Amino acid sequence: MHPVLTLVIQRLALGLLLLFAASILIFVGTEILPGDVAQAVLGQTATEQALANMRAQMGLDQPAVVRYFQWLGGALQGDFGVALSNGRDIADSISRRLGNTMFLASVAAVVAVPLAIFLGLLAVRYRDRWPDRLISGITLTSISLPEFLLGYIIMFVFSVQLGWFPSVSNINAGMSLGQKLNAVALPAMVLTLVVLAHMMRMTRAAILNVMQSAYIETAELKGLRRFNVIARHAMPNSIAPIVNVVMLNLAYLVVGVVVIEVVFVYPGMGQYLVDHVTKRDVPVVQACGLIFASVYIGLNLVADIVSILSNPRLRHPK
Repeated sequence: MHPVLTLVIQRLALGLLLLFAASILIFVGTEILPGDVAQAVLGQTATEQALANMRAQMGLDQPAVVRYFQWLGGALQGDFGVALSNGRDIADSISRRLGNTMFLASVAAVVAVPLAIFLGLLAVRYRDRWPDRLISGITLTSISLPEFLLGYIIMFVFSVQLGWFPSVSNINAGMSLGQKLNAVALPAMVLTLVVLAHMMRMTRAAILNVMQSAYIETAELKGLRRFNVIARHAMPNSIAPIVNVVMLNLAYLVVGVVVIEVVFVYPGMGQYLVDHVTKRDVPVVQACGLIFASVYIGLNLVADIVSILSNPRLRHPK
């Protein structure tokens, strides 16, 4: 078997193993929470018989191992059960919320990824000069601020003072694309500023590492323009670390939007999770945790596979 195919299969197997371990941690973490779920649902005035009936209805009278495999089997079939707080099907609620989160993350990614790569190339082109220092200073300042603080600052400036965008980012299926983009402009701006610095700095570092190679010096001695040397020779050979950092930040855009969605009251997965954490809705918390873990592990697998495929020493072992 080709070494590349072997490594890809190993990465996929490791990803499935990690996801299985994550599911165990999620289930155990919700199981060891203090308090009684049935009591939280029915209230303090519930009788012992009512509590016993509720525990039997939720399967809490069965061993934890049995409940875990029942939950995992249902999750593999797309069945996460019903929410304890409102009785709605969790899969249906998550499908709508996940779509909203993916839309917000996609808008931020479309802006952040090409901008980060361009700024990284620009910083390398003008290394240790004022453009490099200006780009690094602005991006590091944005990433140093807490997300919620950055969100409130942007909301105050662009919504309260200038009135350009709404402070509450509410979208629905009846809105046009332009209306949706206007609604998510502020949270997308915050997410872009948060992930931009990391991607830009890693792009800059990866390209500078390649710029020390002998073939780069040969290209410069041939009289090629410096930006052409960077874009055509250094950039393709530093693609693996750049893809890694891009995928990590894309995973963050999907998994780490909880704070931003709460700040802007955005109807996504993060807001859905926070709403049901306060209600101690364990099935919803477990479902959201498993989906977040799947997205994060999946995007990291994509990054690993792209890194393997972009390595010529692995593609041509001889």
